[in-house]
Amino acid sequence: MVSRVVLFRAVIMGPPGSGKGTVSDRIRKSFELKHLSSGDTLRANIIAKTDIGLLLKSSIDQGQLIPDDIMTRLILLELRNLEQNSWLLDGYPRTVRQAEALDGTYNIDTVINLNVPFQTIKDRLTSRWLHLPSGRVYNTDFNPPKIPGLDDVTGEPLIQRNDDTPETVTRRLHAYKTQTEPVLEYYRSKGVLETFSGTETNKMWPHVHTFLSGKLGSGDHKAAGKV
Repeated sequence: MVSRVVLFRAVIMGPPGSGKGTVSDRIRKSFELKHLSSGDTLRANIIAKTDIGLLLKSSIDQGQLIPDDIMTRLILLELRNLEQNSWLLDGYPRTVRQAEALDGTYNIDTVINLNVPFQTIKDRLTSRWLHLPSGRVYNTDFNPPKIPGLDDVTGEPLIQRNDDTPETVTRRLHAYKTQTEPVLEYYRSKGVLETFSGTETNKMWPHVHTFLSGKLGSGDHKAAGKV
């Protein structure tokens, strides 16, 4: 489908635990968009000990937020490898400064915002389990592993992250509200924000699918990003 239209560049946003990973994977499979996850990219660079990876690890080890300029360098470097593809960006931008930097290089056609109540997220994250080496995420309520406690692909044990405790989740949601919600306002002012509200990913997904089908099938979106 995507091959019949000009390149399409989208961002997916939502608080931690809102289902971005699940929805992103479905978008990737349904519309053949390349999916770039900032979290996966961070892990890969840290493991590979690239120059940027060493800077990232230094910030993380000191308990600091990763500076905007380092994150932007990392993501734009990855996006250069996707110049000939339509893509979905997940986990970036997280600040208005990052959004402005992204806009300086690419035209963003659509920003998909998953609006899930914070209480729902708190309940959901306590059911979340992770395959640490790959970053694959499962949820015992709506996206369980085929065998409880084990990764579907490798069969290795799953873990529950320390930051999925109620106290930590509350802090993470507060940080999202103060830091990232201004990014939603930034994209709303540009007329590219599309919000999908709900408490269940499986019920929100058909609306996301219908919306993207209209965008990708109608040819009414902007041309490919500036290079």
